[in-house]
Amino acid sequence: MIPVPRPRRIDLYLARTVLVSTLGAWLVLLGFDLISALVNELDELGQGDYSLGHAIAYVAWTAPRRAYDMFPIAGLIGSVLGLGALAGRSELTAMRAIGLSRLRIGMGGLGLLVVLTAVMMLNAETVVPMAEQNAADIVSGAKTGDVALARVSGLWAREGNIFINARDGVSRERDGRIWTELRGIRLYEFDDEGRLLSLAEARLAEHDGQRWRLLDVVRVRFAERGASREEKAEEHWDSGLDGPTLAAATKRPRYLSSAEIRRQVAYLERNGLETKAYENVYWARWFYPLNVAVLCISALPFAFGSLRSGGFGKRLFIAIVIGIAYLLAQRLVVSLSDVYRFDARLAYIFPPAALMALSWGIFGRRE
Repeated sequence: MIPVPRPRRIDLYLARTVLVSTLGAWLVLLGFDLISALVNELDELGQGDYSLGHAIAYVAWTAPRRAYDMFPIAGLIGSVLGLGALAGRSELTAMRAIGLSRLRIGMGGLGLLVVLTAVMMLNAETVVPMAEQNAADIVSGAKTGDVALARVSGLWAREGNIFINARDGVSRERDGRIWTELRGIRLYEFDDEGRLLSLAEARLAEHDGQRWRLLDVVRVRFAERGASREEKAEEHWDSGLDGPTLAAATKRPRYLSSAEIRRQVAYLERNGLETKAYENVYWARWFYPLNVAVLCISALPFAFGSLRSGGFGKRLFIAIVIGIAYLLAQRLVVSLSDVYRFDARLAYIFPPAALMALSWGIFGRRE
């Protein structure tokens, strides 16, 4: 009598098969993305001291972020290819014959992807912000000879009744502190009824990590019957707009950690500014594991049906179609949330819920 394999051994076999397929798909997708990024950087060679070595280093530092972005699609493709290969060899049929349900087989195959998802979430909160900062430092240092945390251009900010505009600027790290410089700065001060009280122009605004200092200041104060003008070589400026806040404001939200995004949202809300872009990225970060899980689960109905008689090309085609359709649908719903101003959490829960319901309906009917 042939011994029946232990369920635990089958789970490990399923998980290993899907994991190998996922890692292979992940490596291919990441490789194409890195090569494409390097080709784009070749157009920047020769600017300052920017060389091929700098371009390679820059692209290498962006690899953690690119791996994070590619993982959901890699998980989907790996699940379809791995389970499809087992179906093609009738191994899934054999597992069903010894009494394992389709759900048990599917969960066994996708088990290790949960671990990889947790690793990617940790990567997004720790490695990605640091790596993106190093990438920016490489480009800035090579092109301008100045290692900068962030560069600003046409900055607009608000603090209470004061609106700040700067032509350009830079935020650097000096002696372990954030040192920020803004050039061509203007401060517009309004009263509670929207009347302009004063307009100040300064050649340079410096923040040494503790307070702001304005240089070469020209200020015009407006009264009901006239205006007065004063000039100062230097003036201290009491403002809550600090270097880290400015640096965060000039970075793309998706390159920030969740803690940095929360701080930026709080700052924007205090000053009545738009927070939608940061909220979208923040909730996308928290719905990331749900996206991975739903995309991988969507492969299960095909594994026990159409993939049994299909080859590698058919499996890959199905995975790509599912992935592209899902990403387009989610992007559409998120864009609609921006237009119609509804909660971003609803935008990120609807596409996975719809795909889950569809997959579960097909899967349950076949079960």
